[in-house]
Amino acid sequence: MKDILSEIIAHKQTEIELQKQTVSPEQLQEQAGIIIRENAAHHRSMKQALAASSTGIISEFKRCSPSKGWINEAAQAEEIPASYEAAGAAALSILTDEKFFGGTLRDIRTARPLVRIPILRKDFIIDEYQLLQACIVGADAVLLIAACLSPEQCSTLTAQAHELGLEVLLEIHSPSELSYINKEVDMVGVNNRNLGSFVTDVENSFRIARQLREATHGPASPLLVSESGISDPETICRLRAAGFRGFLIGETFMKTATPGETLKKFIQDSLLINN
Repeated sequence: MKDILSEIIAHKQTEIELQKQTVSPEQLQEQAGIIIRENAAHHRSMKQALAASSTGIISEFKRCSPSKGWINEAAQAEEIPASYEAAGAAALSILTDEKFFGGTLRDIRTARPLVRIPILRKDFIIDEYQLLQACIVGADAVLLIAACLSPEQCSTLTAQAHELGLEVLLEIHSPSELSYINKEVDMVGVNNRNLGSFVTDVENSFRIARQLREATHGPASPLLVSESGISDPETICRLRAAGFRGFLIGETFMKTATPGETLKKFIQDSLLINN
């Protein structure tokens, strides 16, 4: 089977170089500096929002994926993120990869003034340039994927993200990637989707939960997030018992006509289970 992740990263490298020819890194640095100064008093912490939330749900805005094709081609960033917040989402994840996921940085820029909850830029980040972009459009956190980076790159990008006021969600998929976790990352996510094959299995989070807790134990330990393949409230109850406090859910909501309403019912069903 073709390795989808390798194809995505190869395209991402080309995409970033083309973007740098249009807007230089120095120009982005200057813009980011202005944004940081203007927003110094308005920091939104995704980690704190998830820790304080009764649901911990990170609702995702995405139009398509390499494995499913179009999920919601007509999805509007002017509508769905705000409907997620109104329904009770703790945070938002917005896909900004255009070729493979139908997203764009404009989606974050559009949603930012319409919501107060934190926004995660979800993309395949391999260059500081993308962190600067995230800062400028109004993201509060970025995703770093262990499968795309070396441990050294991950550490460097984490430090650079923090300098820009961005939190980091480090994504791993297997126990072999536990070594990527360092004391600086704010959140650690377990992707239940294999990025090589895009096969999803939510049991992946449970398989490495104990090792993950041991690797992140400490006074300033990162918050644990389970990503992908979560389709029912019962699974969230099990994941919470295993130590997870954030739950990233996209397709379950986005494949319906009204994602916000679907989230609202999902949360209501969760409350019934908890009671």
